[in-house]
Amino acid sequence: MIDFELFRPKGLREAVAALAEGDEDRSVMVLAGGQDLVTELKEHLVEPRRVVDLAGLPELAGLAVRADGSVRIGANVTIDELARHDGLRRTHTALVEAAESIASPQIRSVATVGGNLNQRPRCWYYRNEDAYCLKKGGSVCFAANGLNKYNAILGGGPSYIVHPSDLAPALIAFDATVELVGPSGTRTLPLADYYMLPSEGNLLSETRRQPGEVLVGVDVPAPRAGLASTYLKFKERESYDWALAAVALAVVVDNGTLRHGRLVLGGVAPKPWSVPIETIVGGGALDAVAQTRVADAAVADAKPLAQNGYKVPLVRGLVARALRSLA
Repeated sequence: MIDFELFRPKGLREAVAALAEGDEDRSVMVLAGGQDLVTELKEHLVEPRRVVDLAGLPELAGLAVRADGSVRIGANVTIDELARHDGLRRTHTALVEAAESIASPQIRSVATVGGNLNQRPRCWYYRNEDAYCLKKGGSVCFAANGLNKYNAILGGGPSYIVHPSDLAPALIAFDATVELVGPSGTRTLPLADYYMLPSEGNLLSETRRQPGEVLVGVDVPAPRAGLASTYLKFKERESYDWALAAVALAVVVDNGTLRHGRLVLGGVAPKPWSVPIETIVGGGALDAVAQTRVADAAVADAKPLAQNGYKVPLVRGLVARALRSLA
């Protein structure tokens, strides 16, 4: 780890100004809970001259359920706060289940929502400081023809990373939006649009965050009447681990008929992968036949690599299990 200046801004405006000085070339970087950044620093994946510490900024704090049932989650809210929120467990079950699935209790107590949504890929080539891969400015995705057990089966190419966040699929299933503040002001966009595939733009980033911008918070709409949700995550180890595949499902089912549905996959694509469940079911019954149709459609476009074909039946099974639990 190289020496760097740790800058503690007095407010959000000062943080944005400091970040704008070198965010584009990664010479200035953001510190939230530090669980991802410190690892990158230790492995010499990033070597900033300055780190901007966002801890303590009031604009990024607070978890509030509004009178209309919508939820505001500050970027500095810890994963543990989400996991322990009884109100959200009743109204946004999948979000709490996703939070509970992350890491260990010790890590959840310091890791933040903003950090989880913005964490970098876990691909072992990216995490190897000696492998100059596409995600670090190189010309080759070594996973394409190398060790790719954990890599993407959907949306891959030219890079085959998988998005590591557990919170992102769950929040997208609830149609969450993110608020970003930068040198040009404030903007809001759906969390589903915040992420991009490697084929869509900058290979050095996974998000549409602009230079100097800070993710300030997440807004989650009030749940629809009758909404039920779940988050299923399959890990290689029972304890602290990332998803081999995950499913976030939020549905409204009335007398067996699907009235509303959002299905988002994690651990299988370079960004959270949405499956158009409403289009597939077509407002009909969410019966066993429809559940099988949705599960098959979820992996219809899968293009597994040499070592990750197991993810296809794994995803199909997780989707079917999630649908059965809520139908």
